[in-house]
Amino acid sequence: MKKMHSQDKHKEDICPVAAGYLLICPVRRLIHNPESILRPYIREGMTVLDIGPAMGYFTIPMAKMVGETGIVIAVDIQEEMLKKLQKRALHAGVAERIVLIQADTKSLGLNKYKGMVDFALAFAVVHEVPDADTLFREVFISLKDGGKVLFVEPKGHVSRKKFDESIVSAEKAGFRQEGYPTVFLSHSVLLVKACKNA
Repeated sequence: MKKMHSQDKHKEDICPVAAGYLLICPVRRLIHNPESILRPYIREGMTVLDIGPAMGYFTIPMAKMVGETGIVIAVDIQEEMLKKLQKRALHAGVAERIVLIQADTKSLGLNKYKGMVDFALAFAVVHEVPDADTLFREVFISLKDGGKVLFVEPKGHVSRKKFDESIVSAEKAGFRQEGYPTVFLSHSVLLVKACKNA
């Protein structure tokens, strides 16, 4: 496993660790199959970002998809979630492809990845952050020109109005909407960082 970067020791109970086990339940694959959802966006050798990965439901499949030459950056505010993810990644044989970053309430801690990320996933996490403007701004800076973000929120927990407000935050950061993938029981949008010369 590559080095875990700890931004600070502040803990905030957003999604309790106990609930993390529900998120990795195998039955979930029936409605949110990681490979089906992510296959259009991830190729071998990519650098990809998983924001708020919990125990790695999407992170580990992402690591398999990027292959031995790719990297997955997993950013979570909870140290315990990252430790659980690390154990699962070791068991899956993909730990060397995953960089763990412990964020804090003010920053995702992506400074060293400026302009390096090909694709980012924000699945059921933006509604939990205190400042969506800052989150999307930091993700925008981390992406390469033409890089994409799949932004998904659960319909049962996030209203359409709240989701649209988050899209406004993304557009303020510089993203434009490119498409609207179908994700079961979810609001979803594909965002792109437009090339400077486009």
